[in-house]
Amino acid sequence: MKDQMLAELYVPKYVLLPDLKAEVLPRAPSCPVIVFINAKSGGQLGGDLLRTYRQLLSEEQVFDLGDEAPNKVLYRLYTNLERLKSNGDLLAPEIEKNLRLIVAGGDGTASWLLGVVSDLKLSHPPPIATVPLGTGNNLPYSFGWGKKNPGTDRQSVEYFLDQVMKAREMKIDSWHVMMRMRAPKQGPCDPIAPLELPHSLHAFHRVSHNDSLNMEGYDTFRGGFWNYFSMGMDAQVSYAFHSERKLHPEKFKNQLVNQSTYAKIGCTQGWFCASLFHPSSRNVAQLAKVKLMKKHGHWEELHIPHSIRSIVCLNLPSFSGGLNPWGTPNHHKIRDRHLTLPYVDDGLLEVVGFRDAWHGLVLLAPNGHGTRLAQAHRIRFEFHKGAAGHTYMRMDGEPWKQPLPEDDDTVVVEISHFGRVNMLATSSCISKSIHDPSAPSSTISSPHNHNEEESDDDEASEERSKFGAADTFKIPEDIDIAHLS
Repeated sequence: MKDQMLAELYVPKYVLLPDLKAEVLPRAPSCPVIVFINAKSGGQLGGDLLRTYRQLLSEEQVFDLGDEAPNKVLYRLYTNLERLKSNGDLLAPEIEKNLRLIVAGGDGTASWLLGVVSDLKLSHPPPIATVPLGTGNNLPYSFGWGKKNPGTDRQSVEYFLDQVMKAREMKIDSWHVMMRMRAPKQGPCDPIAPLELPHSLHAFHRVSHNDSLNMEGYDTFRGGFWNYFSMGMDAQVSYAFHSERKLHPEKFKNQLVNQSTYAKIGCTQGWFCASLFHPSSRNVAQLAKVKLMKKHGHWEELHIPHSIRSIVCLNLPSFSGGLNPWGTPNHHKIRDRHLTLPYVDDGLLEVVGFRDAWHGLVLLAPNGHGTRLAQAHRIRFEFHKGAAGHTYMRMDGEPWKQPLPEDDDTVVVEISHFGRVNMLATSSCISKSIHDPSAPSSTISSPHNHNEEESDDDEASEERSKFGAADTFKIPEDIDIAHLS
């Protein structure tokens, strides 16, 4: 039975390596898979997992992301599939239709692959299963793949592959991030040192002619996320954790140890006593104006309580290792504030605020949630000169220290809806779709569901046409890929 299962997962070598002679198979595999593994994730687990997958599947189907980037692999694969189809190969169209991808790593690694698949603009993008090999593992948990690091033995991998074969496809929203700021006058540039920004947010030196920041000295960055964008003290704690791991990687070989270290750093950063140790100049309302676009072309300012020290723009129902900041609004909130249940494909981000870590602990209660601020399909943060010289931001598990204006400059971060990607979900999936028969009809017919990729002009549309993953989501040679986990 196992041999039969592995045969259904097989990708013929001539499909992966264009120079090989075509193989003869009795029929096309029903679930061919390509596996990408961040071998440096999860301590030694990544390397062990790589070896087991290569023993079970053909070695050509399993890629170490430290050796070859996914954009090169997939571009080569789909180029060859097109060539084979044009030559009348009968297996090629079936493999293209049935192909599934597996990515093993942290949330940052998974986001890298999601960005690459989005940018390739395939007619039938392959759905993706995520192996939880990081610390938080919010993406795998959201779709039923668990949040604990997996077993790396043959039996555990066979079970996971069996789940991949049985999994259903589920679409989720993609979110495009555009950030504009003046390049720092001091320190390493390009225009910012590579580790200062996540790999999924990178320089793009073109802005729209009708943009007020289209002037000499400003730089534009763009990227994307699928789980969350956050700003404030939660990102500060995450940044401290990642900095510590960069300095002492030998101390971060175990998921439980990593989670314990994360909690300790939260204490030392004053997250539990924020009112005493966290200056009010770092509160979100003091740092930025936050604007929402609920109707096309109409921005409105979001009122943020002065006590809020962290703001999260959430796409999936998992944050900080499986917590759900939005929760489930009762029917009074839905009626009075026009809030909806959180769906992963409704074109809306849930915007939630937190005062401190104690506030975050309410998420452990059955009906706990953060301060629900709004839902919107487009969000804009505007930072002007203030008392703080920097803040902290985070996208899908990857934090950075963001410089803020010193003079009359402006830093703008704008988040907009950007189509959808295909994920694989198990029967334990906690994410909800508006297309689920159990979803309320009022939500399904909501006007928010039809806002998908509106833009103000053709140039803005061109800017948001890609994440840029296939060209610039790649990891610089001098950066340790372990930091993506």
